[in-house]
Amino acid sequence: MLAFLTKLYFTRRFFALGIALTLLFVVGYLLPWAYSLARIGVYVLLALLLTEILLLWGKSKGLQAQRQVAERLSNGDDNPVQLSVSSSYGYPVRITLHEEAPLAFQQHGLTFSFTLKPRQTHQSTYNLKPVRRGVYQFGVVNVFAQVLTGLVQRRYRLAQAQSVKVYPSYLQLRKYEFLAISNQLQDLGIKKIRRIGHTQEFEHIREYVVGDDFRTLNWKASARRGSLQVNQYIDERSQQVFSVIDKGRLMRFPFEGMSLLDYAINASLVMSNIAIKKQDKAGLITFQHKVGTLIQASKRSGQMKTIQEGLYGQKTAFKDSDFRRLAAVINTRINQRSLLLLFTNFETIDSMQRQLPYLRMLAKKHLLVTIFFKNTTLEDFAREPVQKLRGVYQKTIAERFLYEKRLIVKILRQHGIQTVLSSPQELTVDTINKYLELKARGFI
Repeated sequence: MLAFLTKLYFTRRFFALGIALTLLFVVGYLLPWAYSLARIGVYVLLALLLTEILLLWGKSKGLQAQRQVAERLSNGDDNPVQLSVSSSYGYPVRITLHEEAPLAFQQHGLTFSFTLKPRQTHQSTYNLKPVRRGVYQFGVVNVFAQVLTGLVQRRYRLAQAQSVKVYPSYLQLRKYEFLAISNQLQDLGIKKIRRIGHTQEFEHIREYVVGDDFRTLNWKASARRGSLQVNQYIDERSQQVFSVIDKGRLMRFPFEGMSLLDYAINASLVMSNIAIKKQDKAGLITFQHKVGTLIQASKRSGQMKTIQEGLYGQKTAFKDSDFRRLAAVINTRINQRSLLLLFTNFETIDSMQRQLPYLRMLAKKHLLVTIFFKNTTLEDFAREPVQKLRGVYQKTIAERFLYEKRLIVKILRQHGIQTVLSSPQELTVDTINKYLELKARGFI
């Protein structure tokens, strides 16, 4: 009996009819016909109530529901979640479905209403866009069924609670991977850069054909064989590419719900995959007050999974980043000259100047690319027209900070350090463009 009562819900229509009949009984003290009408209404209401209860509880499992969600959600992307409800009733049932999405999404109004015909299945889809990595907890799916006039509802608690992990954006990874394989990266803003010359990795000697570069003629081999022979070269492969991620407190700045650290993590995941597809070796380094994760560069089959798992658990302790320790570890642990894609953030020239000696130390042994962020909020503010004196003062300060960002780029380049100044939403594209530019120019 208790189980029955916990599943029985009276609707607003039932209470409205009950109030109407009560008022009709009150009027019946003055008008006898109203009292008789109220009595008939009570009998009809009880009959309908009993009929609906019998129809709804006629089957022990009249409804089944299933939640279809990926085992892992992609951070910063729209992830589809599908809810399927099937009816085994032999008559139409009106359904109200309430989804218990993870609390972090603050989506309390995930309600779907529809009618199920006999033995029909209905599917509802909604999207979730996480902005933080971690574990998210789904609750049950509450399904309320009603028939006929809808005086009562039967509640079903279906699709049991489940935990889902949010990983760095693997949806972006798949998108860029497909475009890289099909040579269509330019469709997403990736520049098509002409390769300059060729590298000097010798492959074999072959006979000259019309169109070959005369500079590759091998005169000794031509003299021995009595015909023109050329050296065949192939592009150098398997260069080491490390994504170096700063997890300091400046990387906690938010942008459209996500932190700069998460934008850097998503870009690093995509960049590592592109590097492997281009036959280079991808690795990962994270640091803050000390070096945390260090995954040696490789292009083996399981490398991307290793990098993805390494990126999943990255957090910041809100401490200042120690570039001196980073430089010492890299120069000690990485012997081969490598491309270092350093994701960090400099807001002022002074903050960059403090780290410049260590950046130069890295640039002596490796090809260093410092990637940091534009302040898009200040850029938007600086473009807005102002009239009051206070607004002019604030705009002048904003332009000063923007000027310092550009000056940081200039100073770094003067010291032979490659730079990328990017907005968070363009970070992945700008990073890939820089990598392809350096590869085309033979720097790596």
